[in-house]
Amino acid sequence: MKNTKKFAATAMAAALVLPGTAAFASGGGDEMKHEDGAKNVTVKTKAADLRATLDQLLSEHFVLAVMDMKKQYDGSKDAKYYEAALKQNALDMTPAIASVYGEEGAKQFEKIFVDHNKYTTDLVKAVKADDQDGINASKAETEEFVQDLSSFLDTATEGKLPKAAAEEVLRAHEADVYKTFQQYAAGDYEGSYNTFREGYSRMYDISKALSVAITTQMPEKFDNTKADTKAADLRSTLNSLAAEHVALANISMTAGVDQAKDYDAANWAEDMHTADFKAAMKSVYGQAGADQFEQVWTKNHIEAQANLVTAAINDDKKLMGDAQEMLKMFSNDFGAFLGAATEENLPTKAAQEAVSGHETYIQDTFMQYTEGDYKGSVDTFRESYAYMYGVGANLGDAIVKQSPEKFMDGTPGSMPNTGNGGMSDNNTAATTGAIALFGLALGAAGIVLARKRQNA
Repeated sequence: MKNTKKFAATAMAAALVLPGTAAFASGGGDEMKHEDGAKNVTVKTKAADLRATLDQLLSEHFVLAVMDMKKQYDGSKDAKYYEAALKQNALDMTPAIASVYGEEGAKQFEKIFVDHNKYTTDLVKAVKADDQDGINASKAETEEFVQDLSSFLDTATEGKLPKAAAEEVLRAHEADVYKTFQQYAAGDYEGSYNTFREGYSRMYDISKALSVAITTQMPEKFDNTKADTKAADLRSTLNSLAAEHVALANISMTAGVDQAKDYDAANWAEDMHTADFKAAMKSVYGQAGADQFEQVWTKNHIEAQANLVTAAINDDKKLMGDAQEMLKMFSNDFGAFLGAATEENLPTKAAQEAVSGHETYIQDTFMQYTEGDYKGSVDTFRESYAYMYGVGANLGDAIVKQSPEKFMDGTPGSMPNTGNGGMSDNNTAATTGAIALFGLALGAAGIVLARKRQNA
């Protein structure tokens, strides 16, 4: 399984290289200059790497904070493992901060960040006890955190991320966490998941602002590359979509097997996430392509995962086996399509392994949970979440190499903006097109599947 997971990110990324992209041409020296510039476009720069690292750590912090609070509130058996994961996430930020601001700065950051996680436990206890004084005290502690961290960031970045700007985004983040939990505790599950998606998306705005501030402050350290290029935006958006899918799948499947009250709302959130892909695809390839994408993504993927939940609840070994076979069919057939679409530049076998890698992680996380291995399940979830950032890097790299002209800064985007739900409003038009390209590949895979089954 480890070899499959190791190869999966690279193979899945390479699979999106499809032929037939038109290039800009202005003629003469301008054309040569444009081509030279296009060769230098890449998602893999030191600045983009910093942004991706912050994307992962900060968004995971938000996901784990919300899950920790919900688990504590419900008295779930895996609550303490999510609490531990949340703490470890904060500790994992230390090396990233140390690489930029040294050990002393990292220790200062770590103390501020680790200590503020304790406020979540205080808030959960206060809400459960309907203790308004305790709630107010927790909010006051949170505001103290906002002040301390914003001051640290202002000083560390030498004003490149001003205290007032840092305060604004940090306060908004804390409000997202509180509101998501408060709505959950009040039984407004759909509202809670909607706020969750908004709060999740905000973390990528924070990582962008922070990475831009750091790379502006010390450009030589990052080879004078920028964190807010079109290519970096593409990578970040792919990070966001891929990792959010993993988070929602884990939340939905565990809620399902527990027959939790928020299960329907969790499924609704997954549907909204699917709609992000579909909307992007429709904007470029029309309704028919969008409908085909939705069919294959939902039936052969999301519904199969739901069947795993039903099978676990009813101890239905046949349904469990059928669901697992369905996921294997999806991986094998989709991999075969990708091999054909890339004319075996991505070998079919490698593509099949790549697609199955994600599904392996999802199933392992779920099965460990159903078997009572809660620590193992949380650890595997974190691995699964991190794994998707390899997809963002390698998939983004493949797309940019395919169409570098579309990701040259200073050139107009060639794709319409769909305003996808859950995504930041400042996503580039080119990024939307890249997501749609991913959707097209999946949609075409569905056509291949349909043909195979008709001929069977």
